[in-house]
Amino acid sequence: MLFDLPDHTTLYQALLDRDPTYDGHVYVCVSSTGVFCRLTCPARKPKAENCTFYGTVSECIESGYRACKRCHPLKPMASADPAIGALLVALDERPEYPWREADVEKMGLDPSTIRRSFKRQFGMTFLEMARQRRLREGFETIADGGKVIDAQLDAGFESASAFRAAFAKLVGRAPGRMDSDPILFADWITTTLGDMIAVTSRSELHLLEFFDRKALRTQLTRLDKFAKGRIGIGRTDISEQIKAELQAFFAGTSARFQTPLVQHGPEFTRTVWQELQTIPAGQTRSYSDIARAIGRPTATRAVARANGANQIALVIPCHRVIGADGSLTGYGGGLWRKQKLLEIERQYLPGKLETLS
Repeated sequence: MLFDLPDHTTLYQALLDRDPTYDGHVYVCVSSTGVFCRLTCPARKPKAENCTFYGTVSECIESGYRACKRCHPLKPMASADPAIGALLVALDERPEYPWREADVEKMGLDPSTIRRSFKRQFGMTFLEMARQRRLREGFETIADGGKVIDAQLDAGFESASAFRAAFAKLVGRAPGRMDSDPILFADWITTTLGDMIAVTSRSELHLLEFFDRKALRTQLTRLDKFAKGRIGIGRTDISEQIKAELQAFFAGTSARFQTPLVQHGPEFTRTVWQELQTIPAGQTRSYSDIARAIGRPTATRAVARANGANQIALVIPCHRVIGADGSLTGYGGGLWRKQKLLEIERQYLPGKLETLS
């Protein structure tokens, strides 16, 4: 678990020392190269600010990193299951290829067995891993100012219509329909708990959500109306700021978010969101606690609805609200993710971390 890992400084020194103590237990993801490695990797050492440490390979992959070709962090899994090894090699050789179950069968492998094996080892199927890798390539091409056709090719889609459909399923609109002179910019952010989308203006964060949240399309539609259709793809100083703050959060160095926000909602809902931001990391509150804190002790259900309507995940910490009986209750990003977030935040309890920078 992330909260059991030593602090960033200790792990970075272990990386510099190529300390074998952590081999198989801790991995380093390097933002400047997009790869993840064992701490014993012989490659040139990255700067500390470019490193994020995770306890499992699946967290590295879900965060969008590729396995290092020098230290081969996937080798133990591949050795334990030759089928996994064969597919990982095939994916590295053809990352742009639109893999299908028929391709798995052609390799003499049983698709259902492969699905279970990849789910068990990585928390995702092989086809999900391959598709995520392709779409991210296309999204980032557009964010870097590339043309849609280049993004389509970088994502490995021979069919323009198939790329448009896959892209629209992800963000709610085909790439060609994104505004070329936007006032709001959508950007892709990878985290240990899955990929997120951030929508920012040049001065504020309007939305931060996991891609697999069911309400994401509805939230983007509302923002589209707010922006009068002027939503595009790109990076801003604000999206870079929230990326850095999220990286620090998951690395265990800071739970402080200072990115300026725009909160789209009625007055009562915004009041609830503001109260959520007063809950310290590592602590929780019940819906009734929040209702009493805002002076509306009988409005527990309304508080729950406002909590569920939050569209700036983590920064407005709706995951810190639980049932009066201590149960996790609902969370738009999934109860498994809520549990993980609360586990991660245990390291931020007083005495767990001396300073939050």
